[in-house]
Formats: sequence, structure tokens, C-alpha cells
Amino acid sequence: MTPPTRNTGLRRRRALCLAAAALCLTGGTVAAQAGERQIAAAGPVGALHGTLAGVAATGTAQPVMIVIPGSGPTDRNGNSPLGIAASTYAMLAEALADAGIATIRIDKRGMFESAAPGVDPNAVTIADYVDDIGAWVTAARAATGAGCVWLAGHSEGGLVALAAAQRLDDLCGLVLIAAPGRRLGDVMRAQLRANPANAVLLDDALGAIDSLEAGTPADVAAIHPALQQLFAPAVQGFLISLYSYDPAALLAAYDGPVLVVQGDSRPGGDGGGRRAPGRRPPRPRRHRHRRHEPRAEAGPGRRPRRQPGHLCRPCPAAGAGGRPGDRGIRAGLAGAAHAAACGRLPARSAAATIRTATSPRGRPVSAPSPHRRPSMTPLRLSAC
Repeated sequence: MTPPTRNTGLRRRRALCLAAAALCLTGGTVAAQAGERQIAAAGPVGALHGTLAGVAATGTAQPVMIVIPGSGPTDRNGNSPLGIAASTYAMLAEALADAGIATIRIDKRGMFESAAPGVDPNAVTIADYVDDIGAWVTAARAATGAGCVWLAGHSEGGLVALAAAQRLDDLCGLVLIAAPGRRLGDVMRAQLRANPANAVLLDDALGAIDSLEAGTPADVAAIHPALQQLFAPAVQGFLISLYSYDPAALLAAYDGPVLVVQGDSRPGGDGGGRRAPGRRPPRPRRHRHRRHEPRAEAGPGRRPRRQPGHLCRPCPAAGAGGRPGDRGIRAGLAGAAHAAACGRLPARSAAATIRTATSPRGRPVSAPSPHRRPSMTPLRLSAC
């Protein structure tokens, strides 16, 4: 068997951090879990299929989370025939199961095992996906006995989770993972403008986005050939629906618990607009995943060695100490878990957003170590 790579280990450790944060949000622990099994939901236009994982063998009440995939042909495990084979959602489910949290990973309507005769995966809207999530919530409660269900949406799935929260009552809360914070039309404009190579087609692209935002189909024959697949007539109905939602307004209208998980280096993501205009991006640091921990005792004539560090802060509800480890995602998760577990997440606030502290140069800063002055201010929980 091929040994795991450094990146595989890092993705697994990040998934474990998310599991710890989610467990803190629930405020409890459960018994050991069994394996995975297939599960189906009665969707509006046909059966929907997914994988149920981490259900406690003893039948003990436990939190349940539905993982909503991102955009395009992304399957329940986080893989895509377009060249993505990271199994991100599968590893997340495994880590959450270790923390006592059951998950349901789903295939979207018309795709993979949720494909059905006469169901066009392109002929959907965000409202259709919300209907499907409603079916999954019903199926999740029936399969686990849970009183409510968490929704974890990745990327476009985060927008689906926000839209579902406006209509569904049986939700514990939301986990938004690299979800858009602005209208998708604005995100696409920023992505297109950020690449100088798009200059020859920028006017056509912006015109198509303006048209779709107004609810009018774009004339594909009149735009640059390189854009015709992006704005293909088969997906324009979905794009019109997608562009009509404002994530910030949806979040402000939801008064349940929300955990926002957002990194700072995702290619093409919605996190690139936080740096001040004209400021150069931070220079990559060597060994950025190395944790600064107390040194071990050195023998005669030998240099002291560093002890392995903690990846993320243990759940404060369990009385454990610790510190955030890696930059960005782990600091945000630890802070979010701490805020929720210690009662600082407002019960009836309009919404809550977790943001990590940053250094004067705009970098997420590391936690203090015994060998240097502390450099991180407390994480802030701010209402939107």
C-alpha cells in the first residue's frame, strides 16, 4: 500500500479539527460508532442516494450532519470526473465519526447514484436543491432519531444550506465551508478580472453575467468561444437562480448557530478580496506547518529536539487546554469551538461570523509559544 503523503495527512488533520469544532457546537459526547451504509431519500422527482456514517452502535442520541457538495459534478465523497480525487467529504465524515457525529454525504439530483431516467442534472435551481435537502433532513431524522440536523455546505453547497435555512425548521445550525460571502455574480467578476489573460473576453463575460443577473438568458452565439461552455444555454437557468441569492442577506436572516470555516489560499475562491488594494500578497514561509513547541531535553553534545505539537485546540467544554496550531483554518475552528462551547455564541443573534486575528501585514498569525512573546489577539465573534 502506498504510504500517505504529507498533503493527505494535512487534509486528514484539518478534517479532525473541523470534527472537534462541530463536537463543541453540540456540547456533548457519544458512544463508539459503527461503519457506513447506504441511505436513500424520497426526492421530489426521484430517489436521492447517499452514505450514512458514524451512527452510534448503541443507538445513543447524537448529532447528525448532512454534507452538501460544492458546484459542478462533485460526488458525495468530494471527488469529480473533472480531475478531483481528494475524497475530502469522505475524510471529513471519518473524522466526524471519530468525534461522535453522524454524517450523511449526498449525491446531488441527477448526478452519480442520484441519477434517474428523465432527470436532467442541469435543469435545476437553488430552490430545487433546497427541496432535496428538505427530503434529506426528513430521511436523516427517520434513520437516526435526531430531533434536528446540522447542514454543512461546501462552496456552492454553503449557499444551498443558507437558502435551506430560510425554509426548514428542523435544523440545529449551519457549517459553511469555503462558502461564498457575496453574490456569485460579483465573485465571478472578481475572478475574471484577476487574470490578465482574460482581457480579450472580459467584456463578453461581464455582459453575460449582467444579463443573467437581470433574469435574461445570454446570447451564447454573440460571445467569445472560450465562454460558450461556461454560459452554455443548458445551465443558464441554474445560473439565473444562482445569481439571484445574496449570501450575506440570507445569513443575516437566519438566527440559529453558524460556524464559518474559511481559508485564505484557495485558488479561485471568495477569500481573495480581503487584502488591501495594492498590497503585495504575503511571502510564503518555509516550514509553515511546523509548530513551535517546548524543546525536549538535549543529551550531551546533542541539539535539543522539538516535540510534536497539537494541531488544534481541544474542546473547551471538556475542560481541556491547548492552542490553535496551523494558520487560517485551524485557528478559526478553535476560536469558533471555544465561542460556542463557552456560551459566547448569541442564541438569538442575526448571524455570527468567525474571523481569525491577523498580523499588521495581513497574515493570519500563529499562536504564542513559551519561547517568544504572544502575537495573537483573542478571536472576535462579530454579528453580521
